[in-house]
Amino acid sequence: MTRSLQAVAYRRPSALESAADGRRLGLETSRGATPTGVQDHPSFFAGFLTTPQVAAAGLLAVADVAAARYYQPQLRASLDPVVTGNGDRLRFESFSGCGGVYARLDVLTPGLDGGEVGHGTTNVDVNNPLREALTRLGGDDPLHLRVGPDELAVTTLGGPVVEKKVPLPDRWLRGFAEAQVVAAGFDLRAELPAAEAVRFLRGLPRSDGGRRAPAAPRWVIPVGRGLRPTTRPVPGAVCLPGPERLTALQRVLRHATALRVYGPAVTGTAPAAAAWEVVLPGMRLTLTLSPDASRGFSGEGGVLDALATEEAAEDAELISVLLAWEPRVDVADLAAASGLTPDRVRAALVRLGTSGQVGYDTAEAAHFHRELPYDSGRAERHNPRLRSARALVEAGAVAVDGALATVTAEDGHLHRVRDEAGVLTCSCLWWARYRGGRGPCKHALAVRMLRRGAAPGAAVSAGAVRRGLAGIDGGVR
Repeated sequence: MTRSLQAVAYRRPSALESAADGRRLGLETSRGATPTGVQDHPSFFAGFLTTPQVAAAGLLAVADVAAARYYQPQLRASLDPVVTGNGDRLRFESFSGCGGVYARLDVLTPGLDGGEVGHGTTNVDVNNPLREALTRLGGDDPLHLRVGPDELAVTTLGGPVVEKKVPLPDRWLRGFAEAQVVAAGFDLRAELPAAEAVRFLRGLPRSDGGRRAPAAPRWVIPVGRGLRPTTRPVPGAVCLPGPERLTALQRVLRHATALRVYGPAVTGTAPAAAAWEVVLPGMRLTLTLSPDASRGFSGEGGVLDALATEEAAEDAELISVLLAWEPRVDVADLAAASGLTPDRVRAALVRLGTSGQVGYDTAEAAHFHRELPYDSGRAERHNPRLRSARALVEAGAVAVDGALATVTAEDGHLHRVRDEAGVLTCSCLWWARYRGGRGPCKHALAVRMLRRGAAPGAAVSAGAVRRGLAGIDGGVR
């Protein structure tokens, strides 16, 4: 597995301190992107939180996910959350070490008071002493929040005093980015009032520390004001794979006003991803679960077709220039500004999602701009199926004859790829097992690459193929 070390540096540790006018929560930032370029320690907010205990619980939940591994929990995970200033809100995101749970706390305008929200994205330090202090936070005393360096401290400190280096596997990077793309296919499936939400979530099994094998995925279906378990994925049902992965929501249950559940339409018996959103005063906490506790988001592969087109790469590069850390990306506005059709804008957003440049808010059914402080484009370039498909094309192992293509695998086996009304099927074991549920196999992907590298009815030239592959390989960064 390809991995690298991610180095982050903070001017000092984040801390919760007492002051004459109440408590002060200082969240220190690392190097990050802003509208004016990359800054070492950007500042995004200085003001008050209207519901301090709720915000503290939500931030702890996000930190819980960042530090967790829900599969193979004996392995450690300690990655700092990501904070984004979107002008009217702050978003705190994290991704579990196992790559199967994405968390986001949206602190909305009603949750903030007395300060302007900046624009940009970076890591934020959430250390163990801060976690302990936030856990003990009580009462209704005012809580001042600062996201970014204290200007007085900046003048007295000579340089970074807190440094961390954490390994970042390509699989983790791909999963963090692709979780957003998966969520874009969700619709609201159920909404529970506070009492029913608390009853349902508190009745879920807790983690057993990995002592037992993962259970079969559960399904739930809305009935009246609540959710009822069902033994099979009937229409309207939502998959609940690894319910112990919702444990972080326990942090905020006593503040919950509602629970919303999002998921894709049921199309078969295979488990599916889903998003669980707890509505809080002035904010929202969302956990998105991969289809299986032992399977992260990086293996879904549903975005590979978008990555395999040169047109989408060029469109994504154009759209990325037009983004400005909007809290809600408007497809119609981008289409008008870019001259692209709405469908091409959506395809470009998919590609930008895989490279970490946009997230997706299920509550508002819209993308938002942020740039992950990691080289997510590296993971896209190193995607194993993309690499394998590219190698097949470059080796001349793909022969296309109308709707039927033959791909000669590395071991000499022949695989037949058939085009059925634009949907490619393959004779390989991958297709037989997943039936397209986890994206195209490398053989179908190679066929699509080859076809898109040539004009209709023309032979495929090596130069055309290389140009198409360059668009796939390079990402949009």
